[in-house]
Amino acid sequence: MNIIICGAGKVGFSISQQLSAQGHSITVIDQSSEDIKKINDALDVKGIVGRATLPSVLENAGAEKADMIIAVTRNDETNMVVCQLASSLFNISKKIARIRTKDFLEGKWHKLYSKSNIPIDVIISPEIEVAKSLFRRLEAPGALDNVPFANNKLKMLEILIEKKCPIINIPLKKLTEKFPNFKANILGAVRKDKFLILKKEDKILEGDQVYVVVSTDQLNDILKTFGHEEKISKKILIIGGGNIGFNLAKMLENNFDDMRVKIIEKNKARAEEIANELSSSIVINGDGLDEEILKEANLEETETVLALTNDDENNIMACVLAEKSGLQKRTLAITNKSNYNLLQSSLNIDDLIDPRMTTVSRILEQVHRGSIGSVYSLLDGEYEFLEAKVSEKSELIEKKIKDSNLPETIRIGAIVRKDKVIIPKSSLIFEKDDLVVLLVHRDNLKDIENIFSLGEI
Repeated sequence: MNIIICGAGKVGFSISQQLSAQGHSITVIDQSSEDIKKINDALDVKGIVGRATLPSVLENAGAEKADMIIAVTRNDETNMVVCQLASSLFNISKKIARIRTKDFLEGKWHKLYSKSNIPIDVIISPEIEVAKSLFRRLEAPGALDNVPFANNKLKMLEILIEKKCPIINIPLKKLTEKFPNFKANILGAVRKDKFLILKKEDKILEGDQVYVVVSTDQLNDILKTFGHEEKISKKILIIGGGNIGFNLAKMLENNFDDMRVKIIEKNKARAEEIANELSSSIVINGDGLDEEILKEANLEETETVLALTNDDENNIMACVLAEKSGLQKRTLAITNKSNYNLLQSSLNIDDLIDPRMTTVSRILEQVHRGSIGSVYSLLDGEYEFLEAKVSEKSELIEKKIKDSNLPETIRIGAIVRKDKVIIPKSSLIFEKDDLVVLLVHRDNLKDIENIFSLGEI
């Protein structure tokens, strides 16, 4: 595909990196000559210095032959104008825009985004996507991540294997013998910073981060099997009342009646604004690193602390203070600099979240061809979890999994057939309209399109 990406910041760079690695033809536009130089030096893409809102610049970028345009500049209005030009002047079929401003996202303005007004096919709101990701983590406290697939019938869990895990050192093929109710599929693991596709003979080890596909109604049972019996936190402290913190608090209010949520926000005007919009959450105006403010927020009694300000260092420090406050707490922090991940274990922070990758995963869902649904990226896009439907033209129909000749780096996690979840064995026979959740290496994405006969976007 010919794809134009407007914006060479962190998100634009990551998208360009992943899509070019998948074999797409990528052109990146940005006004910053420095950012374009970085992208040209690092990636096999075409970089253009210029304003993406100028028709001549888009024309120079190959807009007349582009299949898709992705507008991820730092300015909402720029992204909107880019999509308008892409439609009106160049008839680009798919237009994706990152929109952050709350006013543009209000449901009552839904008519704004239409062919006759501003033709944006997909709107990505990073703050809302990150808030959703954090909510999922709070919903499954024993998991590092909890990602829905197949209309929430399936979950992909990322689980840290601790010493107490009952299934350590057991070959995967024997798990159902020892645990008859084990209805899940362990597909891969990060071990010593290396990703491994796990096979039947393999064992999981202490310290592994494993990726498991499980039926949603079995989620808690599977977490218990892995030695995780943590309860959903009822006392939550959010440090930072920006869009992420506010949206998360709103989600928690809407889904948990008995949860006590407190937010510390440094800016007085912002604190007053979100206090008026939230119903049960308590908003405290102050510095999240101030001991007196933390005392006012009852940090000692808090079960989970989420540091969600725009300052990476402050977020990390807030989690460190929380860990040293007494009772054991779960701590999560937003970090935009990936090198902070190296400090996670030494600082005893439970999870560091890179908002960039959450946004990238949402965009990748829109790039893949045909009937590929949800996408979750691992290791900067080297691997992806995704869902694909078996079409009537697929070579898989009436074949057993063991006879399907899938590449070694493609693993089937689960199948949804007529609303029934199946954790498949090698003898399972594919049927038309099977919804398959699988793990795939980026080099095999085209194989997926061919095998499932997904066709073009």
